[in-house]
Amino acid sequence: MIVVDRLKAIVGAGGWIDDAQSLEPYLTEWRGRYRGRSPLLIAPSSTAEVSASIKVCAEHGVGIVPQGGNTGLCGGAIPDESNEQILLSLNRMNNIRHTDVDDFSMVVDAGCTLQKIQRVAADLDLFFPLSLAAEGSCQIGGNLSTNAGGINVLRYGTARAQVLGLEVVLADGRIIDGLRSLRKDTAGYDLKQIFIGAEGTLGVITAACLKLYPRPKHCNTIFVAIDSAAAAVRLLGRMRALLGESPQAFELISSRAMRIAERYDSTLRNPFDTASDWYVLTTVNFETSALENLLMSEIETNGIIEAIVAKNEAEAEKMWRLRHSISAAQKNEGASIKHDVAVPVSRVGEFIVSVEFGIAEISPRARVVAFGHVGDGNIHLNVSQPKTQSIDLFLEDQSAITDFVYRTVDRFSGTFSAEHGIGIARKEHLQEFRSETELSVMRAIKSSLDPQGIMNPGKVL
Repeated sequence: MIVVDRLKAIVGAGGWIDDAQSLEPYLTEWRGRYRGRSPLLIAPSSTAEVSASIKVCAEHGVGIVPQGGNTGLCGGAIPDESNEQILLSLNRMNNIRHTDVDDFSMVVDAGCTLQKIQRVAADLDLFFPLSLAAEGSCQIGGNLSTNAGGINVLRYGTARAQVLGLEVVLADGRIIDGLRSLRKDTAGYDLKQIFIGAEGTLGVITAACLKLYPRPKHCNTIFVAIDSAAAAVRLLGRMRALLGESPQAFELISSRAMRIAERYDSTLRNPFDTASDWYVLTTVNFETSALENLLMSEIETNGIIEAIVAKNEAEAEKMWRLRHSISAAQKNEGASIKHDVAVPVSRVGEFIVSVEFGIAEISPRARVVAFGHVGDGNIHLNVSQPKTQSIDLFLEDQSAITDFVYRTVDRFSGTFSAEHGIGIARKEHLQEFRSETELSVMRAIKSSLDPQGIMNPGKVL
């Protein structure tokens, strides 16, 4: 391919991979559910190289698949099987370009890992709130492309709420330089929001100006044993009524999810002596004494059984590792049918009961593993393969289970895609659960910005 030679010349030595063995990790989705083929991965070292590369691909009508840390769960960063699409990795674009402490802002390359951004902010006694289980390897460009959520949405909002400005390379190679750190700017359409959550189908995010916050001074982590998901919602309401906006994260964990996390990591341990059906892990920016008084008044009322306040940062880290280990541990349980859904916060408990009952009727031996960000209504409702059933037999029920879950979500006025994106996995459901008017607007935006359809082809729409 002439395109391949031209792209290699643009990114230079060390900026491309074309042998099958080295390409393999980039061609397979994290869970192994999706796999593609590509003749070449390019890793530009600058926005100028990204622009030049896209211009070449546009000239020849060649598809481009942007890829960050490849930690997504919907196949959005994987090429198709044609062996004709070029992978564009942001791995080499990983610099912190500028930090302004007085402005509470930071300009970063799209290939910076989320963890790197968090640490640089912390070193300046500042705080970047986006936090995910994959933060050690996921990249900010991918986080923004999927509008990632994570544990702190309750107080700080999703990824799009953390962005002040973007630098984006369009499908014809032109560059939008929108790296402004303004909090107020009503000069026309807010173009950055078009690209956040677009999964690389409209352009390639190459850099971002991010919003930073003061580092929380009274940050307490609390583990609560509770008798139902509905009780967790009541506790959240009580905390917000008494503590205002100080609850930062509020995670719901089922007993099954807790056991799975413990099973595959001997360093993890349920901190409670007596098992409970449900648990809440919360971080609250409030003084310890006030929190303890609140918890004492709630114990044995409203479904709360017991509560533990982390004594120090190390103990808090142990608690959070339990929560963050669930997804990785579940891979060891066999096949899993994953659902990333959201419903109104007030209906989380009712929704979970309804879905568990319906799944039991479809696949009686399947194991529902529920956990997630109940503070914003986002539940990861996964269904694990029964230990006594083959993968093939279990997956025969996949369509029926997913159809039931999504229709239940729709009945509860929720969404089938809360934070993981659409990618390949949920394209059909987007067509089913979004109106024709909404879809036609999406198609018009795609057609206008990418008339050749070369940006992450086959994803989202």
